[in-house]
Amino acid sequence: MRTFACIAVVASTVAWAPPAARAADKKPPVDKLTEQDRIELTRGLMAEYANAKVLLPRAKKALEFDATNSTYDKKAWTLIAKDNGPAARTGDTVQITRIVLEADRIVLELNGGYKGGRHWYDSVQMGGGMGGNPNTVPVNPNSDVNAPGGTSIAIMFHKPLEPIKSTEIKKMLAAVLDFDRHSVTEVYSQTLPPEVQKAIADKKVLVGMDHEQVLMAVGRPVYHLRETKDGMELEDWIYGQAPGKITFVTFNGDKVIKVKDDYAGLGTQVDPTKK
Repeated sequence: MRTFACIAVVASTVAWAPPAARAADKKPPVDKLTEQDRIELTRGLMAEYANAKVLLPRAKKALEFDATNSTYDKKAWTLIAKDNGPAARTGDTVQITRIVLEADRIVLELNGGYKGGRHWYDSVQMGGGMGGNPNTVPVNPNSDVNAPGGTSIAIMFHKPLEPIKSTEIKKMLAAVLDFDRHSVTEVYSQTLPPEVQKAIADKKVLVGMDHEQVLMAVGRPVYHLRETKDGMELEDWIYGQAPGKITFVTFNGDKVIKVKDDYAGLGTQVDPTKK
């Protein structure tokens, strides 16, 4: 009976081990990356530049990005940006300054990562020339002149890492980072509705466009007028010269409310004040 009692006590002790002790026995998942895989990822991503395609918030904790669906929680990122401010706005250039390969995720540090509060000297530059001097560098080497701060993105795989190439990581992040380094204008245009993108490509103006979109579509106007009509502050951008087609683009605030084409015959002048 004593033997059975001892066995029962031992069994009871194992079965009722503290939760913390049982959790400590669990080993974290081990990734399947070889040393060569790690080297390729590091070489292919480290110090790479990209343009932000969305607002990237400054975050104390790495921003989570779902590798399975190549998506992120837009609402969560927006709330973080409200609290900490932006690390990069749409079109800003960012650089990968550190890579951390973990069991089930890859963390990319951008522009030196989160450094806490900003300092006045982060945006000060030194150089002997004016405007775009290639020898001009930030006083603080960890700062980036195109972005207000640093942050990190954690690519969440939700399973042990398997061999993956740096080019695949770049494609995976296409929703938030453009590694092809398109211009700010190109990055911005990709965020517009399809019909607006087509109008810009066709060099046409649509009602509802704003000033920036009109500039992208047809450039700066030949004439520029302002007037008050029926209590509204209107602004007219006029394109073309006689002889030929004259296009009147009328804004109310920042939105186009009217687009009108007119034609001037040979030897005639169009009065831009008359539409």
